[in-house]
Amino acid sequence: MPLQSINPATGLTIQSFPAFQTKAVSTILEKVVAAQINWAALNIDQRANFFQNLAQVFRSSRDQYANLITEEMGKLLKEARAEVEKCALGCEHYAKHAKIFLADEPIVSDATHSYVAYQPLGVVFCIMPWNFPFWQLIRAAAPAMMAGNTIILKHAANVPLCALALEEAFRAANFPADAFRSLLITADQAEAVIANQNVAAVTLTGSTAAGRKVAAIAGKHLKKCVLELGGSDPFIVLDDADIDFAAEQAVTARFQNAGQSCIAAKRFILVDAIADQFVARFKKHVSQLHCGDPKEEMTGIAPMARTDLRDDLHTQVKRSISMGAELIIGGTFIGKQGAYYAPTILDHVRPGMPAFDEELFGPAAAMVRVKNDDEAIALANRTQFGLGASIWTRNSKRGESIARKIHAGCTFVNGIVKSDPRLPFGGVKHSGFGRELSYHGIREFVNVKTVWVK
Repeated sequence: MPLQSINPATGLTIQSFPAFQTKAVSTILEKVVAAQINWAALNIDQRANFFQNLAQVFRSSRDQYANLITEEMGKLLKEARAEVEKCALGCEHYAKHAKIFLADEPIVSDATHSYVAYQPLGVVFCIMPWNFPFWQLIRAAAPAMMAGNTIILKHAANVPLCALALEEAFRAANFPADAFRSLLITADQAEAVIANQNVAAVTLTGSTAAGRKVAAIAGKHLKKCVLELGGSDPFIVLDDADIDFAAEQAVTARFQNAGQSCIAAKRFILVDAIADQFVARFKKHVSQLHCGDPKEEMTGIAPMARTDLRDDLHTQVKRSISMGAELIIGGTFIGKQGAYYAPTILDHVRPGMPAFDEELFGPAAAMVRVKNDDEAIALANRTQFGLGASIWTRNSKRGESIARKIHAGCTFVNGIVKSDPRLPFGGVKHSGFGRELSYHGIREFVNVKTVWVK
């Protein structure tokens, strides 16, 4: 089965690739295993130098990589440039801080001296999605490699060119041969890679369904795994919020990357006192978003990554309307080519509707009305997901109190949920387990070893 790179703005095929054969996969894996021994033998300052080099490669080739991202998965070019820059920042963060994060930790015990050492596991298999094709990989690979592991990447089937470009970026940064390799393989082939005795661990960013499959295979073979899965983040607007500011920020929170983000705001939980006002302001901003060529600076909504994803979203929207949701704007396909979907607002969404219960992975926002703070918290937590959440209020103490009651891996008060190399990132419930980024992320794929000396 070939892996196809298709431009979602035009629907035209850019290039097709045959999946690697089993023998080729085995050969690459053997090389990455061998490379790990030498990579782990380097001291951490030496590994940091390579990641400083990689940051420079990302910056010097930013426009080239951004153009590729836009052509292959449809992201706005300006957003793609920001993604590549974030990769450079992530590399620099771990190059600077990994030595502190991985330093031996003295522990007082009955020994003469005892401590915890953080040592690499070996080869980490990264299964990555298409929505942030560069950043998702770097935020997993940078900490894992700085800890002394080597990486094999299986990227999403619709971004093979990004997968190959990432491998070339590591090569351009003069990393040791085979410390990082990309495999052009199908999801079915990934099972054999997880099972391979030379693979120590696996990390997946993807859907909850994919997470279940990977966790089951990893569990069968006793492999450590980290899962960053779907989300249905609540965006809670309290009765004392700055409505103009919240509505303006809500546009970015929902429609960045055409709404195709696990941490995009998806359920807008509005206290009745300000609900009408917020919906009106939000609609005004959304109606001004221009759908068009993602390479044009004036474009505000890019195409979705694939037509099947657009069709799935449209089905969720139609089903929600049939169950009583009110269509405020959008709800239609745009144009005769590509995977464009009109930015959509559904009001009076309730539990039981797809727009509330399921993840809307595209440019559709669900407005949910509540009487008070307690009901807002209850509905925010009434979901299978638990990735991120935001609370909007002029009283930051009130917002912080609510933030602590939300079942999510990260909660933001008066700010859009985002990933930041300085802060741990991950979810609870069906949004997965384990953490990326910060020192928590770098310690996921290490042997936390006790050393006791008398």
